[in-house]
Amino acid sequence: MKRILVPTDFSEHAEDALKVAAQIAKKNNSEIILLHMLELPQQANDAILGGTSIPEAMLFMKKANETLDEVASRDYLESIPVTEVVKIDKPIHGITQISKDYDVDLIIMGSHGSSGVEELLIGSNTEKVVRNSEIPVLVIKKNIPNFNASNIVFASDFSEEAKKPFKKLLNFTQLFDSKLHLVTICTPNSFKPTHVSEKAMNDFVAEFNITNYTTQIYNDTNIEKGIINFSNRIDADVIGMCTHGRTGFAHFFNGSISEGLVNHAIKPVITLKV
Repeated sequence: MKRILVPTDFSEHAEDALKVAAQIAKKNNSEIILLHMLELPQQANDAILGGTSIPEAMLFMKKANETLDEVASRDYLESIPVTEVVKIDKPIHGITQISKDYDVDLIIMGSHGSSGVEELLIGSNTEKVVRNSEIPVLVIKKNIPNFNASNIVFASDFSEEAKKPFKKLLNFTQLFDSKLHLVTICTPNSFKPTHVSEKAMNDFVAEFNITNYTTQIYNDTNIEKGIINFSNRIDADVIGMCTHGRTGFAHFFNGSISEGLVNHAIKPVITLKV
């Protein structure tokens, strides 16, 4: 893993994400791209994009760069290569573009849990990144002094479409020598006989060279609750989830489930686009 992108709005929750990014970067000799998205008033934004400047716009830029410098000088980032970027753009577009420009391998974002993320990363912006990013997104909900990913839950229907995001998850698990817990959630509205679910999981796993894993079938009232309850039951460190955006096909690739987990699960969630 060469580069990790951490968007920051300078909130406590964004710093929680940065601390986890620092731990992962140290473990893998990665570079951190520290990004602040600056949304200026329309007049100032037009001036900057037009190649001119006005005092108000320059003041915003100066303050953003100064604050980003302060964040980048945190003790926990010592010895980690950090590239600071202040970009004038809407958060979702800017995050997507910077992740491409810097060939990022992982995006890590902070979240406030059920009430959504704060300020520039609030609600819909985080969900848009989760829904649309081609790069895995790890969402952190609280301060984690010792981030661990020894046990990762991957919830899926284990169809053909899940193979591409699963390969991305395997790259992540290799960093931590993780044990994978593959789970199918059965609900009243998406019931499958046990033998059908077991066959789907076994056929799926057979195509990958993995040995450190379990397969489980878990019953609950809905998929989101099932994933959260199963993850709590086995004390998982991270929840892995596919997302297919709003277009969706099959219940496990409906954007609302992954976004719901991002908002409601206390554990870190890594989302992987189909």
